[in-house]
Amino acid sequence: MSGVKEPSVDEKIKRLRELSEQAKLGGGQKRIEEQHAKGKLTARERIELLLDPGSFNELDRFVVHQCTEFGMAEKKFLGDGVVTGYGTIDGRLVYVFSQDFTVFGGSLGEMFAKKVCKLMDLALKTGAPVIGLNDSGGARIQEGVASLAGYGDIFFRNVISSGVVPQISAIMGPCAGGAVYSPALTDFIIMVDKTSHMFITGPDVVKAALGQEVTFEDLGGAMVHSTTSGVAHFIAQNEEQAIHIIKKLLSYLPSNYLEDPPAVEPTDDPNRTDEGLARILPDDPDKPYDVKEIITRVVDNGEFFEIQPLWAQNIVIGFARLNGKTVGIVANQPMHYAGALDINSSMKAGRFIRFCDCFNIPIITFVDVPGFLPGIEQEHGGIIKHGSKLLYAYCEATVPKITTILRKSYGGAYDVMGSKHSGADINYAWPTAEIAVMGPHGAINIIFRKEIAEAKNPEQKRMELVSEYRQKFASPYIAAQKGYIDEVIEPAETRPKLISALESLITKREPRPPRKHGNIPL
Repeated sequence: MSGVKEPSVDEKIKRLRELSEQAKLGGGQKRIEEQHAKGKLTARERIELLLDPGSFNELDRFVVHQCTEFGMAEKKFLGDGVVTGYGTIDGRLVYVFSQDFTVFGGSLGEMFAKKVCKLMDLALKTGAPVIGLNDSGGARIQEGVASLAGYGDIFFRNVISSGVVPQISAIMGPCAGGAVYSPALTDFIIMVDKTSHMFITGPDVVKAALGQEVTFEDLGGAMVHSTTSGVAHFIAQNEEQAIHIIKKLLSYLPSNYLEDPPAVEPTDDPNRTDEGLARILPDDPDKPYDVKEIITRVVDNGEFFEIQPLWAQNIVIGFARLNGKTVGIVANQPMHYAGALDINSSMKAGRFIRFCDCFNIPIITFVDVPGFLPGIEQEHGGIIKHGSKLLYAYCEATVPKITTILRKSYGGAYDVMGSKHSGADINYAWPTAEIAVMGPHGAINIIFRKEIAEAKNPEQKRMELVSEYRQKFASPYIAAQKGYIDEVIEPAETRPKLISALESLITKREPRPPRKHGNIPL
């Protein structure tokens, strides 16, 4: 018999605890302090803030990389640069991975990717959201093609999970090269101002290839992606706010496509009317107003959770509740481009509508649209193709769709913005609605060109004809006579009418022809 004494159970438990504590340190105390010095939390601190206290169950804590090249055999850290596991938010199951910048700069290698893939597979099997907290230098160069394969495996799962479970990405540090595609494939991206960056090629490559000098912030900072590119859906001032946004967002969403969104006990009277709604619209139909004033006065408790508030501001999207039930809001914003549709607003609203349809969220549309934005830039940029995305999204969606025309609804934009013809279930109009092929000024100039030219006072004649046209033709009543508008309602009644319509549609089922999938005009 060997004289070596086997460790006792207590000693084995002690060893487990030692390894667990070692894993919690990631890349070590010094690197943790460096992370804090940048104003950033560690991977584990982020998870603690995100999940309900004591609910986190870590998976693959002891995984290490298998690479032996470039001296990597001597550089191994438990967990291999990403913390993965599951827990709850407001008592609901979620899966989370949090990239650890203290380990190899959060770079992704083979085992790192396998941990994330295992997590995503579990989320798909159990029907729970996936939350990714991103803080990574990109692919781990030392592991070569294995790291690229790892990214590809994650991308594939992002696509397979799309429309099955919600996927949310928070960018809390660098996210470069191939790493950006996983967040881009998810449903929502939150970026932290000044500390997060996203780009395909960094400033050094841009300078080498094109001779252009640009900072990290100007190339791919949170403000750029929130205002110019539309890549980010939310911008947070710090990581704590980013995590708060994730929690609030999840409160509106179901855990998977088979569930309805969570309902809350309503505290706002469903029959509440609001005489002040009519006074928001200016008497002059060409003057702007803030459509968000109408939204907040109609929805429960004035709470509207806006998405992408800084990009394509001529359209407003976001979540709210009506009598305790989640709804997606789409509204033209007359404060920007008079509410006209353009390339960016069409893409913004189209993608949001498709998300709502994926996850059984009814779509409420408020219309005040003079048409599509004219111009060479829009035409050459493909407004025909991009505007079609919005039309496609409305036609494709089978969730309850309720539309209210507030004021203008002209030309092709009438069809595109949740009209009866694009499959809306209930269509309301305020008495201030103007529905026509084009605005009164354009129509008069075409129809009565000769009469205006021959008049003693052409400008006075034009204004008389515009007024007559607006009263006769640019009103909701012709559309109502044809059944395209189900009811012309008083503005004060908007909230109870929407809630009643929503309740009537709760059992809606709308089959579509069998097919593999449609071909949206990308």
